[in-house]
Amino acid sequence: MRKIFAVMALSLLAAHVMAAVSPEEAAKLGTSLTPVGAEKAGNADGSIPAWTGGIPKNAGAVDSKGFLADPFANEKPLFVITAATVDKYKAKLSDGQVAMFKRYPETYKIPVYPTHRTVNLPPDIYESIKRSALNVHAINNGNGLENFTGNRYYAFPIPKNGVEVLWNHITRYHGGNLKRIITQATPQTNGSYTPIRFEEEVAVPQAIPDIDPAKAANVLSFFKQSVTAPARLAGNVLLVHETLDQVKEPRLAWIYNAGQRRVRRAPQVSYDGPGTASDGLRTTDNFDMFSGAPDRYDWKLVGKKEMYIPYNSYKLDSPTLKYDDIIKAGHINQDLTRYELHRVWEVVGTVKPSERHIYAKRHMYIDEDSWQVALVDHYDGRGQLWRVAEGHAQFYYDHQVPAYTVETLYDIIAGRYIALGMKNEEKSSFVFGFAAKAADYTPAALRSTGVR
Repeated sequence: MRKIFAVMALSLLAAHVMAAVSPEEAAKLGTSLTPVGAEKAGNADGSIPAWTGGIPKNAGAVDSKGFLADPFANEKPLFVITAATVDKYKAKLSDGQVAMFKRYPETYKIPVYPTHRTVNLPPDIYESIKRSALNVHAINNGNGLENFTGNRYYAFPIPKNGVEVLWNHITRYHGGNLKRIITQATPQTNGSYTPIRFEEEVAVPQAIPDIDPAKAANVLSFFKQSVTAPARLAGNVLLVHETLDQVKEPRLAWIYNAGQRRVRRAPQVSYDGPGTASDGLRTTDNFDMFSGAPDRYDWKLVGKKEMYIPYNSYKLDSPTLKYDDIIKAGHINQDLTRYELHRVWEVVGTVKPSERHIYAKRHMYIDEDSWQVALVDHYDGRGQLWRVAEGHAQFYYDHQVPAYTVETLYDIIAGRYIALGMKNEEKSSFVFGFAAKAADYTPAALRSTGVR
């Protein structure tokens, strides 16, 4: 019996040691690795430069609405990948990107620019990352986090498996509390669309002074989304409490329906439930390229590779553009996009035999410098490539926050797509660090938010 207990104790100790890295390994953060866990060195031929601290907070002008000047506005593409040349570059493209060239051979293109490793984060976030490396470990088969306290960012900066890489995307820094006004479009095959306008808030427990610590212990963030246009949808409000361990405590969600003037629980706002006003073109967990619980998939870490991914998308965010300049038939206006060669983590999620999801497989590519998902190829139950996601990212240098300019999800079978996150015509860019109150993120608060 004593021997059995000894074996059990050693097993538990080994599980804990495997989950959190050693002090010697954590010491690589900020030395051979960047403070977030990326390789500091460039690649062999210099096409990916070394990380030297990112770009400064004053890298460009900021206009009266908060929109950022493009620090690289004078650069020209090194080359443009087209359907005629795609085979030459396919080793650094996802299968989904290659499929886009086949689906839209006349119009889809990838302009490739010089690589700039722009990301850098505030010092206190770097401190929390090192703390995570030393203390956080996964529980419930990787579907929850333990010892993830204080500033909850980047749970596994030195990941050992696929689900840990995914957790870094889920727990990445969004600038604290964030407000934004954005537009979504779901164009028909001819390019016609009706813009859907959202006002959104994301608040984190550590930045809500009056939060009850006990109630927030398993909460990663609070999310509130109000639809303000078109008129037929205006006034509907979604509230989500995003939990850290969604197996132990599933995501909590409520919807206020302006027509009925009622607040209802919304368990469908999870996994492959339909995304808000998405015309069936995205799932709930397609939001933010991937969001929610990872528990329905087995996540395999393939490794790292160099790929052409959307990056430094300042041109696409210009307030001089109209949404009609961006939304075109088949895909967004690729002349406004910017791609760069970066190292990415490659992770493949396959639905567990005991689970169900409309995406049987998700092939993900995650930027090493920001831990943001950059590309995802989604496959249906027949193994057929179905939807191709691209996260057009930019770095908000004035606030030291990486984020998405536009998220696109292309249905290459139906020939339609969804573009989420545009704000070119809105009254302001993102608002970081707003003052949040706990009472704002209760079901009772939805009625006052949903004014029609």
